[in-house]
Amino acid sequence: MIIKKMLAAALAGSLMLAAGSAIAQTVGPSGEAATPSADVALSDADIGTLKDKGYKAALLWHTSSDFTNAVSAGAKDEFARAGVEVAVTTDAGFDAARQRSDIETALAAKPNVILALPLDPVTSAEAFRQAVKDGTKLVFLSNLPSGYKHGSDYAAIVTDDLFQMGKQAADALAKSIGGKGKVGYIFHDATYYVTNQRDQAFKTTIEKSYPDIKIVAEQGISDPARAEELASAMLLQNPDLDGIYVTWAEPADGVLSALRSSGNAKTKVVTLDLAEPVALDMVKGGNVTALVADKAYELGRAMAAAGLKSLLGQQTPAFVVAPALTVTKDNVADGWKESLNRDAPKSVLDAAK
Repeated sequence: MIIKKMLAAALAGSLMLAAGSAIAQTVGPSGEAATPSADVALSDADIGTLKDKGYKAALLWHTSSDFTNAVSAGAKDEFARAGVEVAVTTDAGFDAARQRSDIETALAAKPNVILALPLDPVTSAEAFRQAVKDGTKLVFLSNLPSGYKHGSDYAAIVTDDLFQMGKQAADALAKSIGGKGKVGYIFHDATYYVTNQRDQAFKTTIEKSYPDIKIVAEQGISDPARAEELASAMLLQNPDLDGIYVTWAEPADGVLSALRSSGNAKTKVVTLDLAEPVALDMVKGGNVTALVADKAYELGRAMAAAGLKSLLGQQTPAFVVAPALTVTKDNVADGWKESLNRDAPKSVLDAAK
């Protein structure tokens, strides 16, 4: 998921380690085991039952971006398959008060299903309460209103496989440096469910799976605009770093600037989420060795499917995760399409030829 701003409040989540092993997984707000998004699917019979009923849906998003566009596309395609009209689509601009107004506007259209990312658990709990009373099926992306109970208040939470994103980043960086060396760890220094789990998964994987790789420098970051400054300081103190993990693509661009300023073409970089500047560096053979992304289109499809299954009276899993994928120079065109349901930027495609 592309992170531009921190959400007003975070879903309480954790990484669960299986007893006696190093196997970990993304878990839900109350420790629920994750259900793969592929398991949440409508049968042909379900589609037949849903069609021609005049059902409507609303998509109430927190912001607008390539990510939300891809989630919307996945949801709209699944709704269209079932003959469900998307009557309302909104963008709250990361404003919880505006989102509350969006919910009121959407309810006037009497949707049967609402997909949304609640910006503030307390405000959202009150704002969505009328939808619950109306019998509208609610499916949430990554965040959960305070006090809401699965089955009675909402159909499902759908999010990325956060642990796998961090793990795949660790695996990719380890591969690029031959499984040994010194690395830096630039993590999101804020309480935010998505980035916290991804960052910790990277660190856990390096520490448990790669004994010959040592994290010798750690730096928290809350403002992406400071990434170049913080990375320059890290590199000054550790000029022999073999690799750097960066919490997401925007600050990774600043890290690249610091590497270029110091003439460092050796240190490998891995980051999360897709963005043109870091992808361009990757396909040109620069410092970036891999980008790990979520399958945003699949998130939207699974959200819509969960809402429709609930509308049919079927049981839905409380916590659903969509897969992660590692994007490299070799698969950048396919990876971009698989993640965001759109072509990679022309500059990236041209450079990859």
